[in-house]
This record gives sequence, structure tokens and C-alpha cells, in this order.
Amino acid sequence: MAKKRNRAPVQWHMIDVHLHTPASSDYQQPGITFLDILHRAESRGLEMIAFTDHNTVAGYRKIQEEIQQLKLLENLRRILPEEQARLTEYRRLMDKILILPAFEFTATFGFHILCLFPPEKPVREIEHILLDLNIPPDQLDLGSATVGATTDVLTAYRTVVEAGGLVIAAHANSSNGVAMRGFSFGGQTKIAYTQDENLHALEVTDLENKGKHATAAFFNGTKPEYPRRMHCIQGSDAHRLTTDPQRKKNLGVGERATDVLLPEISFEALKELFESNDFARTRPHRHIAEPAFDFIHAAQEEGPNIIQDFHENMAVRGGKRYSIIADVCAFANANGGTLYIGLQSDPKKPIPGVSEPEHSINQLEKDLDDRISPPLPVTVDIHEVAGNKKIIRILVPRGAEPPYAVDDNKIYVRAEAETVLAVRDEIVGLVMRGASRLPSVAESQVENPLNIAAIPPSQPTDESGFDEAALAPRTGVEVVAVEERNQARYYTLRDLRNGNVVKNVTRNSARRLWHYALTSFDKLPSDVSQAPIQWQSNFGLIQRQKQGKMVRYDLIQHVSDGYRFYFGVTEDGIHGPWKMLVGQDDD
Repeated sequence: MAKKRNRAPVQWHMIDVHLHTPASSDYQQPGITFLDILHRAESRGLEMIAFTDHNTVAGYRKIQEEIQQLKLLENLRRILPEEQARLTEYRRLMDKILILPAFEFTATFGFHILCLFPPEKPVREIEHILLDLNIPPDQLDLGSATVGATTDVLTAYRTVVEAGGLVIAAHANSSNGVAMRGFSFGGQTKIAYTQDENLHALEVTDLENKGKHATAAFFNGTKPEYPRRMHCIQGSDAHRLTTDPQRKKNLGVGERATDVLLPEISFEALKELFESNDFARTRPHRHIAEPAFDFIHAAQEEGPNIIQDFHENMAVRGGKRYSIIADVCAFANANGGTLYIGLQSDPKKPIPGVSEPEHSINQLEKDLDDRISPPLPVTVDIHEVAGNKKIIRILVPRGAEPPYAVDDNKIYVRAEAETVLAVRDEIVGLVMRGASRLPSVAESQVENPLNIAAIPPSQPTDESGFDEAALAPRTGVEVVAVEERNQARYYTLRDLRNGNVVKNVTRNSARRLWHYALTSFDKLPSDVSQAPIQWQSNFGLIQRQKQGKMVRYDLIQHVSDGYRFYFGVTEDGIHGPWKMLVGQDDD
């Protein structure tokens, strides 16, 4: 199967898909017309907008009705000069700006969802969707944020997608947002609401923020409990024409817009972008010039991780080409990822580039076609950096038919920032995922001759409602059990990121992180109370190590039937009581 190769679109377009009109009951400026809104959109440089009134499509319907009435008068030759001028202005503006019909739905618990539709979608059909979402018929035109709230979030997502719509979680990081930032409960709900397959993107209010506490960074695919990387955009949520001088957070039209890289201005192009795994085609709009392709520098600053890696070249000699093929296989077997070729991970080092990128891509596509099975659709494109250097980018999706193999028999997986050969239990998990399309978690049945605590049958991801014995970290490796056979030690390990249990691991067969965990575990005294452990209640810090930009922790937990041992835990895996132990601030 030939790989899908896309050429990067050449033009950025400015959009704001969260605009209210006077059809929303909480609109803040009386006397504003639809032409006023379009004039403001034009002055801000917007090329695509959406009217997202609360639980109604009345605003979009009214502008369509006004235009149709003016056209009717024109056809009947009964149009007045001022009416003709208004119609002419509507035509001019709507040639420049695409208006999408939409609404901002209020789901149960007050969570807001932006629901966008193609402009050819009849308004009557959109109103039927609102009825399906349990908006009372006599309240379809109220434009109230408090109307309804009787349909759950996931049902709303599915209903809109089945109707051909595009679903964006509105201001996801706010008090009415599905990310439930600041909530100390509902972990499983947060995961479901932000990782659902019917959700296309998250609208966030801190898109320009950097650092690990930014919402976009939280949903970048590296968090073990949030493995699906999400497209993040921003919108003005404008309830007025211009920003309120007294309350700067009350923005006007286009004050917080998003740039998108599209081949054309259309609903279909926007939907294709949000359904792709190309996360470099959106950026917060700024009113000053930006360096092109700044996403590459941002990727370098993040460095290699579970969803991205870097290769200086793709030479066959030295196994460079094979390493790229193995990475593609590993990403497909995990949650997808991005590879950069001709680029080093350190942004301070010179960029090697690729001398003949077109020829290199042809070679690479042929190798991927010939050597990875089953067929895997990847996207390969070229980007120019540092003035005249060209690099190759490979976008790898999460594979739909795992396990994927190189040369029919080498199955690779991603272990944090490394690509490694899968062991038997990991292969079993991939086969089960391929059969059910859901990740599987194997459970250990190994005997426990040492004082290692028994593992709960499942790993909860939320602090609420679970006792402390179940609060394992979310990354790193847990040493589950060890047994002696023929004067050799065989270990059972749990990958804390995905819950998979791997049996019969020896020191000789262990990959890097596993080897580190076994070595560290074996150094502990048989009487753990004699070890220099920093305890806080039942949670202990064995040691903290800094490796480059990354900090890793070795941890221990005292539970009713013994101890649980965790090694190589990254900061992303620290949560709940572990934060207090290691001195991390809560998000």
C-alpha cells in the first residue's frame, strides 16, 4: 500500500469559531447588527467564523433570513436604495468571510460544547439536532446558556458527529470546560470527556502559554492517562463587538483567534485538519509577524519522548534508515507520533538537514511499504528551517490493525523515549488490542516469595474513591514479583504507563529501564526498614535522579500486605500524595 504523502499547505488563514450574536440572551451590547459583526470580523482579518449562540441556531437563521428577504425584494425590483446597499455589503463580506452555522451546547453539569456544521446544512436540520439533544421546542430561540443541560457530554459528541458536524470542547480549561481543570475529582470522567473519539478539538484560553501547566501541553499525548494527543485552538467567545474596556476578559470579535494551515477556506478542510494527526497546522494568532514553522523549535525543546523522535540522517550505513523504520513501527503500535529527519533534538546544535529530500522521501516510502506490515498510512512532508535547510517530517497514526511488524517478524514498541523490541506479553496485548480495538491489561499470576504487595486487579486513574494502596504512579516500572528458578532470578514487571504486565524478565533480557529497575530493586536490603528512604505516611522516596532535562524517581509504597516498588517514575507519573512527597506543586 502506497503511503499517503501530503505537501504542506502554503497559506495560513485566520479563524474565530466562537462568536455569539444578539441571538444569545447574554449578549452584552444592544443595537449590534449582523453587518456590524461582519465588518468587525473583516477589520480583524478573519476568513472563517462561526455563530455559536447558546443552544440555538437563531442567530445564523436570522442573518440568512435577512439576506434572503433582501434578495427577494431585489428580484421583485422593490428593493430600496438603502436595502440594496446593505445587500451589496453582505455579498462583499460573505465573499471574503465564510460563516459556519453552529451553536454552543450546554450539556449536563454545565459543560459547553461548540457544534459546527457545513454552510450547506439546512437550518431546519440543525434545529432537529438541538431537539434530539433535548432542547425544549418552545425554547429553541431563547439563546440561553441555562436551557436544556439534560444530555450528557458523550451523547452530545456522538449526536453531532453522526449529523456530520464538527465537535470542539468550548473553553475546555475553564469552569464550564470538559477538562475540569481545578476539580479534585472525576478523573475517569475527565479522561472520557477529553479523549473521546468523537471530539475533534479542544478550545483553550491559554494557548499562548508555555510550560507543563499549559492546557495544550497537558493534552500533547505524553500523559499516560491521556494518550490521545488533542488539537488545541483558541476562540474569542465574543459576546460583544469589541473588548470591554472595564473587563478585559470580555473579548470582542477576533480578539483571540487561531491561525490554521489549510488548502482552502471550507468546512471540509477544517474538519480534515482536526481529523488528522498533524499538530503543526494550528497556532494562536498574533498581530505581529511570527517565524515560520516555529513548531519545529518547540518540538526540539520537548526532545525525544513517547510521541516524537529525531534522526540526523537516514543513511543505510550504520543502521540509520532501519532505526527510522523501527520507530514508525513502534509509534503505530503505540499511540502514533512524529519523526523528524535531518534534525537534531538539541535546538542549540546545527541543523544537518536533508540534501535531496524528494529522493529521500521516495526511498523512505518504498522501504516503509516493503518492510512494515500490515500496510500503514503515514504522512510524509518537507519543511524548510534555518533559512535554507530542509528536513523531512513523518506523521505516524495509531495503527488500526496491531501488531505492526518490520520484515514480518520484528515487532517494536515505544518505551518512553526509546524504541525497543516487544516481548511476548506485550505482543499478546497488541494482538488483543487489534482484535477488540481496545487496550488490554494482563494480570500477573506469578507467585510472590518476597514481601512484595499483591497488585489490585485494576489501576484506577483518579484519587477519589480509592484507598491509598491503589494509588500507583502513572509512569515507570513496578517490580511486581520475583522467583528463583534453576539458580536464576525471573522477574515480573508492570509498565505503569499502560498497565501491561510482563513476565519472565531476567537481568540479561531486560531493556534499559527494566534493567535499571531490577538493578535498583536488587540493591535494596531485604529489610526495607533499614534502607535510607524518605517516608511521608505510607509513601516513600528511595531516590531522585536528574537525567538531562528529565527527573526520575524511585518510589516505595507501604500497603497492608507488604510493599510496592516503583522505579524510573517521571514527573508526568507523579500525582496525588506522591506530589507532596517529592515536592511538586498541584496543577
